[in-house]
Amino acid sequence: MKAIVVAIQIDDAGLAQRLVAALATAPGLRLAERGETADVVVVHPSDAVEHGEPVDSVLTPREFEVLALVAEGASNKAIARRLGISVHTAKFHVGSLIDKLDATGRTDAVTQAARLGVIHL
Repeated sequence: MKAIVVAIQIDDAGLAQRLVAALATAPGLRLAERGETADVVVVHPSDAVEHGEPVDSVLTPREFEVLALVAEGASNKAIARRLGISVHTAKFHVGSLIDKLDATGRTDAVTQAARLGVIHL
């Protein structure tokens, strides 16, 4: 299975380094090389605030991983398998994403994340 290529575009160097470290070992994900086109681009939600979009909370590194898989269309079972977690935990993370993004479901969560600039599809 092809790995999801993830680019990190966060101005806060410390946060970017922590996110790179967290995602570097995530199964099914690969960090983009400089200049490479990514499947998903991770930006800090506070950047969306500067553009007039309120963001109530920040996603955790694990939530970013889950969001990327949800955007790919993965089920809770597939997310659990890819991340080495239980289906219950995957379901919890998806629910947390839906809450934090004020979405009505999985598809709306991806749409909201893209609209807020959290991911780029």
